Amino acid sequence: MQFIDLAAQQRRIRSDIEAAVARVLDHGRYVMGPEVAELEERLAEYVGAADAVGCASGTDALLMALMAAGVGPGDAVLTSPFTFIATAEVVSLIGAVPVFVDIDPVTFNIAPDSLERAVRACRENDPSVHPLPRRAAAGGPLRPRAVIPVDLFGIPADYDAIGEIARAQGLMVIEDAAQSFGGELRGRKACSFGDIACTSFFPAKPLGCYGDGGMCFTGDRDLAEVLRSIRVHGQGSDKYRNVRIGINGRLDTIQAAVLLSKFEIFPEELKLREKAVARYSALLEGSPGLTAPVVPEDCVSAWAQYSILARDPEHRDAVLHGLSGEGVPSAVYYPIPLHLQAAFSFLGYKNGDFPVSEDCAGRIFSIPMHPYLDAGDQERIITAARNTI
Repeated sequence: MQFIDLAAQQRRIRSDIEAAVARVLDHGRYVMGPEVAELEERLAEYVGAADAVGCASGTDALLMALMAAGVGPGDAVLTSPFTFIATAEVVSLIGAVPVFVDIDPVTFNIAPDSLERAVRACRENDPSVHPLPRRAAAGGPLRPRAVIPVDLFGIPADYDAIGEIARAQGLMVIEDAAQSFGGELRGRKACSFGDIACTSFFPAKPLGCYGDGGMCFTGDRDLAEVLRSIRVHGQGSDKYRNVRIGINGRLDTIQAAVLLSKFEIFPEELKLREKAVARYSALLEGSPGLTAPVVPEDCVSAWAQYSILARDPEHRDAVLHGLSGEGVPSAVYYPIPLHLQAAFSFLGYKNGDFPVSEDCAGRIFSIPMHPYLDAGDQERIITAARNTI
């Protein structure tokens, strides 16, 4: 049994992928070839964005977005501590300060009421309002410049509430849609929210390539041009006229070709994921101690992961042991919130600062989730999990 069965997907479209890669080999434009522009156009149309800018990874997408926004030293970027390190890592890389904001216990996404308090705490340099990095208390007030909501596990964050706060406070919104491409909020596709949206095409994502890849989306044509410059070393009219500091952040043509082939079956795969989720939900009904994921009524999840909350950390350990004993793969996203990671110890956060994130980190676990799940395997998975209750 596979946690994510990429081989089953490949069997469906192997000939299409091979033909797409062969076309790249034939024309020989391995860097910024025509497939990159075609992918950008098709995905921008899909999500409803004016522009899309392909790049080398989801991490580069976030980094490019912050660079395009002009975020730097002395600026605060507010984001979730319950996410992969890349979200906050890029903030530190450009010299800004991550300010963490606790999450909603149901969606696992950033809580708007906590965000509002965090912005106020930054402006007043008052950690009694909301936990702040030690850097803020020592160096004077931070300048809140941007918020990076994370669409965790495929559910878009509450962009109406977040957007209202951002507009009132003059913050740029950068959507971290690494896990939500294909999801929806109130009829709008993920990657269409905020000033810039960023996604990842890592192989395990709902739409993934066969290596690393990412994309930025924006409705601002000027920002799109800056992003295109940044991804090629800050180039101006050509690559030897550099108008800003940039990075080598281009999307490989072969990866774009793979993504174009995969995108043909992507809408169908989203429906298959929904069917798998419905089976899981039915099997989990009435399971004491196991809390199935909940999607708000106005949302459609991309179901990057199917994550369950156990009763407590000891119960989770027992469940994971039971799954392993039955040959069922599992994962924990994420066992240590970012504010407690050694990499961010310089911020001076402590245990108890973000209780919801810490509680979820101690109880959450994920089970196999992909479009090609067999109903019998799903029954076996949930039976193994329930047997530990």
